[in-house]
Amino acid sequence: MMNPTSVVAAIIKKDNQYLIVQRNKNKHLGLKWEFPGGKVHENENFEEALRREVQEELNITINIHKKIAEEGYKDDKIDILLHYYLCSQKNGTIKLSEHEDLAWVEKKDFEKYDFAEGDGNILSSL
Repeated sequence: MMNPTSVVAAIIKKDNQYLIVQRNKNKHLGLKWEFPGGKVHENENFEEALRREVQEELNITINIHKKIAEEGYKDDKIDILLHYYLCSQKNGTIKLSEHEDLAWVEKKDFEKYDFAEGDGNILSSL
């Protein structure tokens, strides 16, 4: 039995808005919206992975404030354990390298976006 893959996600908050990104159309769950992040490599801890992923995907550095949730998600292609961290942007200008689009969204507007299934529960707890 395989263990789920650990994935980290950055809940980047600015004023009253959260940063969400749209998945690459050629990837699993393509064009769904999600929080930026990605897989944890073997030799790194969750916070290191989160900093690296955000730097790679968005070209910015972040402050990681605290872990706020842990959520499992499984379908026919993936089995992951998501670790969510509340973050803020430290510096840099956002440049997308992997995603189709990005948006700064208030919590009340989350329902207007088609989120990846794994993010369903975190949305209601923010």
